[in-house]
Amino acid sequence: MSRRRPFAALAVAETFSIAGTRLSTIAIPWLVLTTTGSASLTGLVAFAEMLPYVLSKALGGPLIDRVGARRVAVSCDAVSVLVVGLVPLLHLLGALTFPLLLPIVFAMGALRGPSDSAKYSMVPDVAEQADMPLERVTGVAGVIERLGTTVGAGLAGGLVALVGPSQALAVNAATFALAALLVRWGIPATPRPAEPVATGASITTYRDELEDGWDFLRKDAVLVGIVTMLALTNLLDQAWSSVVLPVWIKDAGHGAGLLGLMFAVFSACSVGGAALAAALGERLPRLPVYAVAFLVTGLPRFLVYALDSPVAVVMVTLAVAGFASGFLNPILGAVIFERIPKPLMGRVSSLSTALCWVGIPFGGLVGGALVTLAGVRWAMLGLGLAYFVVTLLPLARRSFREFGSAPRRATADETAAEVRGDQPVVPAP
Repeated sequence: MSRRRPFAALAVAETFSIAGTRLSTIAIPWLVLTTTGSASLTGLVAFAEMLPYVLSKALGGPLIDRVGARRVAVSCDAVSVLVVGLVPLLHLLGALTFPLLLPIVFAMGALRGPSDSAKYSMVPDVAEQADMPLERVTGVAGVIERLGTTVGAGLAGGLVALVGPSQALAVNAATFALAALLVRWGIPATPRPAEPVATGASITTYRDELEDGWDFLRKDAVLVGIVTMLALTNLLDQAWSSVVLPVWIKDAGHGAGLLGLMFAVFSACSVGGAALAAALGERLPRLPVYAVAFLVTGLPRFLVYALDSPVAVVMVTLAVAGFASGFLNPILGAVIFERIPKPLMGRVSSLSTALCWVGIPFGGLVGGALVTLAGVRWAMLGLGLAYFVVTLLPLARRSFREFGSAPRRATADETAAEVRGDQPVVPAP
């Protein structure tokens, strides 16, 4: 077997997975909106998918560590084929109703969370099997994610328009099947690492394993800084993209086409940044690149709207900000993976990514409140200043500066001691 085969299999599986996700995020709301005409029901169905998604990501980590990331990814994607396939089947039979759609969507989110977490936690093993730097693998993952966001949404929209939202979900089911096959046949099973227990007794309860993941995460100052920062920046980005930016465009007399163009410019340039980061990632100084990239992609992107700049200036700013943002995920991903011991990889990585998403459902509420209370210009300025503070505040802690260096891998016994609190994971700030 080629050493690069697992890497290629994971990359292509992620491509299908992201494409399927983009398709469902367009097809399902459009199906509800066109069949019910209700914006509130459309919002409810989106919430019904996102809530179990975040919860299952947070709670599914011990399952990944117990049975293996590969098995969880394949199993969840295989079951998702059947669950998603129910929508076009029931619609074809004339039996699809909103009360029936709601639990189906809930199950889709509950299955997608562990599947995404499992694929994410496989990255260190795949990098090792392919003999590739971790930054390069996380960089390619970033390229795939951004390319899927840019191209996948456009293709999904065209497919929904061509065959209808319910029939388009049959293609979504096929993407899950392809992802499951690629992971099953392209990535070899890895031995489950020994459980980090110093007392000789095995961990027996799922709750104990969740607590171990939480204890490890909260004691690592670098991981806490990253998770807190990403949770807040994701909230601010959601406020900007879902409410404040559309209101700015509408108030400026522009149409929805400009909104799509702005997102496309930002995403397309981020693909270029992520590709360059994938090629150079292991040679880049992490902390300076992190700080500069967030400075460029943060405050200027909001300030340009607060100053009522011409559209051409806005586009150039978005292009530069998007390019800079492409450097972030390869570095952040490598730092996160390097700090988590293999026996805890599933539960800590799942919990950390779930916490990074926790603010997204509230972003629209924050954006709406800011626009209502202060107006679009001051809302943009407030979001930009908050972004600036949030991204640089971790640098004020001395312990966070270990971000720039890879830690020594802990042994199983040392990991157990860290989880129990016998020794700190990192020096106190």
